[in-house]
Amino acid sequence: MADLGTNVRYIKGIGEVRANALEKLGIVTLGDLISYFPRGYEDRTQVRPIRELTAGESVCVRGMVAADLTAYRISGGRTIAKTRVVDDSGSLDLVFFNMEHRRDALHQGDVCVFFGKVEDNLRRKQMINPLFEPEGRQQVTGRIMPIYPLTAGVTQGLMVRAARQGLDACRELLPDVLPDEVRQAHKLCYVNYAYENIHFPASPEALEVARRRLVFEELFLLTCGLQLLRQRRRDVAGPACRRMSMEPFYRRLPFALTGAQRRAIADAVGDMVSGKPMNRLCQGDVGSGKTMVAAACIWFAVENGWQTALMAPTEILARQHVETMKPFFEKNGFGCGLLVSGMPAGERREALLARFSIRCALLTGSIRAKERREILAGLADGSIDLCIGTHALLTEDVQYRRLGLVVTDEQHRFGVNQRAALSQKAEDPHMLVLSATPIPRTLALVIYGDLDVSVIDELPPGRQKVDTFALGESYRPRVQAFIRKLAAAGQQIFIVCPLVGEADQIPDERKAVTAYAKQLQEQVFPDLRVAVLHGKMKPREKEKVMAAFAAGESDILVSTTVVEVGVDVPNATCMVVENADRFGLSQLHQLRGRVGRGKAKSYCILLSDSQNEETRARLKVMTQTNDGFRISQEDLRLRGPGDFFGQRQHGLPAMKIADLSCDMRLLDEAQTAARQLMAQDPELTEPTHRPLRRRIRQLFDTNADMLN
Repeated sequence: MADLGTNVRYIKGIGEVRANALEKLGIVTLGDLISYFPRGYEDRTQVRPIRELTAGESVCVRGMVAADLTAYRISGGRTIAKTRVVDDSGSLDLVFFNMEHRRDALHQGDVCVFFGKVEDNLRRKQMINPLFEPEGRQQVTGRIMPIYPLTAGVTQGLMVRAARQGLDACRELLPDVLPDEVRQAHKLCYVNYAYENIHFPASPEALEVARRRLVFEELFLLTCGLQLLRQRRRDVAGPACRRMSMEPFYRRLPFALTGAQRRAIADAVGDMVSGKPMNRLCQGDVGSGKTMVAAACIWFAVENGWQTALMAPTEILARQHVETMKPFFEKNGFGCGLLVSGMPAGERREALLARFSIRCALLTGSIRAKERREILAGLADGSIDLCIGTHALLTEDVQYRRLGLVVTDEQHRFGVNQRAALSQKAEDPHMLVLSATPIPRTLALVIYGDLDVSVIDELPPGRQKVDTFALGESYRPRVQAFIRKLAAAGQQIFIVCPLVGEADQIPDERKAVTAYAKQLQEQVFPDLRVAVLHGKMKPREKEKVMAAFAAGESDILVSTTVVEVGVDVPNATCMVVENADRFGLSQLHQLRGRVGRGKAKSYCILLSDSQNEETRARLKVMTQTNDGFRISQEDLRLRGPGDFFGQRQHGLPAMKIADLSCDMRLLDEAQTAARQLMAQDPELTEPTHRPLRRRIRQLFDTNADMLN
């Protein structure tokens, strides 16, 4: 007897050949097959009179064949067959290419239902290669048909037949994992009805009912799984920290923290004194002060006798963290280390001896073995309290004596696998994750897995508003004149270029950016200093370019999006983004955040000649607000979650039907229902909840130990 784990090759009507084709889509089992949902639908239920047909629409027509098919050969050995169909309102030409077999399927006087795209041909309407069936014996017309994502060797016809056969085979096998009380409370249909109508909807209303059930179930299961993960975290002990006042840290700051910063710090400190490992996301807009939240947590950890590791996605950002935190930590007498790659031994030795006037280590991939051993020994014996670095922190030989806190910056650049690798340097350390991609809280709880969330939703006083303009190509001379004016006033300019390549080629950012910078230097700004920055440069080269720009040695920096993260140049007052339509709103907002960090008025200019209405609407949002949360919500609505996810979250199931760009209300509803159920039965051990627990464990099986 078949079950949901049965290989599809054993399902009636599929067989080995079709099973091999389906495997290309990740469809191996019966469960995979019925959970491979359509990406869209084609409504073939509306039958229109021929007189009312409009070119470009796909529609059904009921009519009588006026004459037998006439077939003849055309160039290239191809064949063409024609006839005409009529109804009470008019006539419609039917054209079939390379389909001589249709001659036996259509005869004068046949009454059929035809479906296809209407075209105009010399003022006559026609359909090319339409689908057709005798009236009263319809299978693919007169109904809503699913449209599936495909791959080579898999046709829509194959997918439709396979889905039909799969549903017929498992009609009595589908367990309804939603508890009755949840299903009834939220007015959800039964699971059999949902699967039948998501694939073959009886009506638009039935499709909506089915989709609502399946989306709710997917989000509900995910939320319950994350709740179970949080409960596992509560069962282990975190690095012990005593409760103490943060006022000594606050008094050392040369500025007052915002209320949002203080709340985020209080959240984190509360986690660290709870006796359980902190696992918290601190998210906030560009310039909201997340670094100071991290600094407060680091100070608190070190005061409690624990080491801290802070991992940044780029060497530039890692160095910036050192420079930001150095003034505060030098006064407190604990060691600070920077681990990056590509630094010369001379600079490393200078830093070791004098740079911070405290214990410091700089670990690179190129230093001599003896020197490396000395530095690693400093980490292992606990003489370095804070270690700031890039991926160098993840190497096996980097060990800590008392690692109690792990901070990862710019979470969307890392992914959970890397965060987990760093946390394994100690037994259940506190984890603080920073993200400058502000997103709705409910969405953050999904994207960032089992992290608790703190939101910094206000900017520090004095943060400059950046005036933003979306302009077409005709404004380029005026933009260039404006750049020259800013440069004459001693201010600096970023110019960001998108990567452009052929559809089948990987864009070469070196050529694109270097060529554009050369053009600007030779033809547009020969009297200004133009520098180039791209991701293909070696770390030392990038650092040199950015250091020179920060020191005012260049007027214009032409770059790819490598400047998106972590570059702080207060004298830079203008960000120009070429072909801005190629970027998402959240990325544009990140780029805009590179300016407005000093006292001078700052500007962001988005250049695009796109006439697409959706594109123009997106760019208009950037001109209307500097609020990153509003921008991210609009980006979510227009483009979907996309880049929010970055690298797949370790151990979390992929979403098969939920669309977080339009299902936010249902996400709220599912999260509330899950929390209510788990409050009553935290481990889902009640008999009626055991199927739910089994299903959750199946979904999270990419990390088998998660829910054991």
